[in-house]
Amino acid sequence: MTEKEKMLAGMLYDANYDSALIAERLECKELCRDYNDIRPKNIEAREALLRKIIGEVKGNILIEQPFYCDYGYNISVGDNFYANFNLVILDEAKVSFGDNVFIAPNCGFYTAGHPLDATSRNRGLEYALPITVGNNVWIGAGVSVLPGVTIGDNCVIGAGSVVVKSIPPFSMAVGNPCKVVKTIPD
Repeated sequence: MTEKEKMLAGMLYDANYDSALIAERLECKELCRDYNDIRPKNIEAREALLRKIIGEVKGNILIEQPFYCDYGYNISVGDNFYANFNLVILDEAKVSFGDNVFIAPNCGFYTAGHPLDATSRNRGLEYALPITVGNNVWIGAGVSVLPGVTIGDNCVIGAGSVVVKSIPPFSMAVGNPCKVVKTIPD
């Protein structure tokens, strides 16, 4: 089994020393650099390059620059997707966004995790778990979403939250760790 196959299966894999994964990340970093260097008014070129970087784009998309991701092919976005400045997606596992998702500045979606055992961690091993964001979700500024989290449809995640557990649909959730504080009426 290759390290990439292990990565996509959610197993421990060699993230630091596998030449194939390193090459894929470097290629994606080059594309992100190209994207971030496009003049902001050149919307058509920006969108075309985003569609090359991101694995699946189902409709309208706008990501303000700068934007960074590790592989790109593990990201899918629905229609009417908007992300403000400094979006970071570590997409070692699948990161899926539904329709009408709005992300404020300085947010990160991190599928990668590391073993608690220092010996394994020091060998460059990590694991990756998918992140899913439903439809009609608003993510406030400075939010971090960690491996394995699902954010349900029609949620609002308050600024500065660290989302370590899944959030049910129709929830307003805030804090570190992020917790549901109220149900949003349908």
